[in-house]
Amino acid sequence: MKIDRLISIIMILLERKKISAAKLAEMFEVSPRTIYRDIETINLSGIPIITYPGVNGGIGIMEEYKIDKKLFTTSDIVTILMGLGSISSTMTNDEIINTLAKLKGLVPDEHIKDIELKSNQISVDLTPWIGNKYLQPNLERIKKALNEKKILLFKYYDRYGKKSSRKIESYRLILKESNWYIQGYCLSREDFRTFKLSRISDLEVLQDTFEPREFEEKSLGPWNYIEKKIITIKLVINESLRERMVEHCGEENIQPYKDNKLLVKFPFIEDEFGYNLLLSFGGECECLEPQYVRDELIRRIKNLLKVYKY
Repeated sequence: MKIDRLISIIMILLERKKISAAKLAEMFEVSPRTIYRDIETINLSGIPIITYPGVNGGIGIMEEYKIDKKLFTTSDIVTILMGLGSISSTMTNDEIINTLAKLKGLVPDEHIKDIELKSNQISVDLTPWIGNKYLQPNLERIKKALNEKKILLFKYYDRYGKKSSRKIESYRLILKESNWYIQGYCLSREDFRTFKLSRISDLEVLQDTFEPREFEEKSLGPWNYIEKKIITIKLVINESLRERMVEHCGEENIQPYKDNKLLVKFPFIEDEFGYNLLLSFGGECECLEPQYVRDELIRRIKNLLKVYKY
């Protein structure tokens, strides 16, 4: 992963006066162009990089910076340890473990207990309570494909359950809320696409490699909802649903109601997902208005009853 490489480059530059970009590229099995981008990232982060011209030249960190300043403050190291710790909760990777050990090695002995105490005060665990047993192996396969620029082959189910076979050039792995996504260039669609990992099966890393295309990194957005109107509906809920409602619409949209219940102004999109979400609240939630949403819920509940009626 890029963060591992950046930290490793910094460690090498701290240990040596200079090293060539070609040598770094060989060590990390990437192109010199990638190394120069990494060096620029390191420089922009505030670590002064200097270049030595000539045949025996190379890249180094300013000597005065090594002598007069600490590379990382306590706060810096705590932040990095927490970030790497959250990654290691989902990816069992020796490189991450080694990086964590190296970072702790930067800390003077008299400060190590304080660093460990502070880095453990916030724990980010990205693993699900009850998970898909294929998630961890798939994450490792995708990481391998990303690192080695290899083609991924898999079967994909869209939101309607339609299955297709896909081959993609993998470019980016994303965690959005509690869901993982892979972004890549789909060879059958001839365009960049985003795929949800929970809809992927039979994932394979092929031996075929690819030359990276120009890829514009974009954060995931509510693309599916752009053309759908969001309306506000009124729900009456039991107190036991408060936490879930706060997650969906915020405390400011919840107020006391009669009979120790709560009145909720709920943002609603009238589609399959929206109705299934309301039904997931069960008997602890009642839709007051609008009437047509209430009627549709009644229709769906009657159909569900037919399934279980003997």
